[in-house]
Amino acid sequence: MGLRTRILGAGGAAGLALAGTAYGVAWRRRRLDGRAGEDVAFGSLRSDPLTVVADDGVPLHVEIDEPDAGALPLTVVLVHGYALNLDCWHFQRAALRGRVRTVLYDQRSHGRSGRSSRENATIDQLGEDLRRVLEEVVPEGPVLLVGHSMGGMSVVAFAEQHPHLFHDRITGACLISTTAGGLDVGRLLLPVVPAKIGLPLARGTIATLARRAGAVDGLRRAGRSVATVATDLFAFGDKVPTSYVEFVDQMLSATPFEVVAGFFPSFGALDKFHAVDVLSDVPTLIMCGTADRVTSIGHSRKLHSRIRDSRLVELDGAGHMVILERHQQINDELDDLIDVVLDQEGTR
Repeated sequence: MGLRTRILGAGGAAGLALAGTAYGVAWRRRRLDGRAGEDVAFGSLRSDPLTVVADDGVPLHVEIDEPDAGALPLTVVLVHGYALNLDCWHFQRAALRGRVRTVLYDQRSHGRSGRSSRENATIDQLGEDLRRVLEEVVPEGPVLLVGHSMGGMSVVAFAEQHPHLFHDRITGACLISTTAGGLDVGRLLLPVVPAKIGLPLARGTIATLARRAGAVDGLRRAGRSVATVATDLFAFGDKVPTSYVEFVDQMLSATPFEVVAGFFPSFGALDKFHAVDVLSDVPTLIMCGTADRVTSIGHSRKLHSRIRDSRLVELDGAGHMVILERHQQINDELDDLIDVVLDQEGTR
């Protein structure tokens, strides 16, 4: 059953009966191009940067793709995952360009954003960072939040902290390859560091190694060929172009081990399944690969069971980086979600 059908079942028949509104028609005439970005170099999609200062003074690097004239009245905010940066949304950004206003930012300590203190390297702080970004660059209008991996956890934290914003401002959500708790934290490390040090890290020695972060970074550089194999194994399920693996490996390798170690305790402490019901107030899409070795499919199934009328899309055989590996399907599903959100907006 599709998201549109689920909303009908939830009492939205009157809204979806007006699917021929100007918003819905305009969007359906400009479907997302599932192949967008395939002929564009990874990391080359840019817009003029701006800085949003977080509550504790950390500067957050933000980029905004403004829409073409007459585009749809919606802002899509893309929130990236652990040890990545905003460039990971390459295919989604390319597909959304010109159609809607798109906001992307590097999470604290990642990419071009400033370094966080260890004290504030938490999922809860990431939720408040998302609030600051919205306050500064999306002060009005409907918003669709899209989070991958740690970015999805950031969206969940934001929902727990600011439930009143859902429906009134946040009109839809998409959680990709993520969870709200119960994570096997050892799984997070293996794509980030070589397996020979990933195992002892999972056994609780990360704090000790963090005090020698420079030495660990040296091991990571020395073991790049091994690390690339680990990236392929843990980030992807099916065979993908070598350029995809190298692109992810570059983002992982560019994240200092001190940052990896700083956020690590927050994942083990994450316990927010009690808070996700607020997402039932808006159309919510959940997607995950069945071969995800980082946030396994069971997490998405649990989110689906806790978020009423949500839609769960299981991508058979795909790994954690589905936003790259299955970008055409991800874009198609986002397209349908945007369609539903805009139909809903057109009836308010």
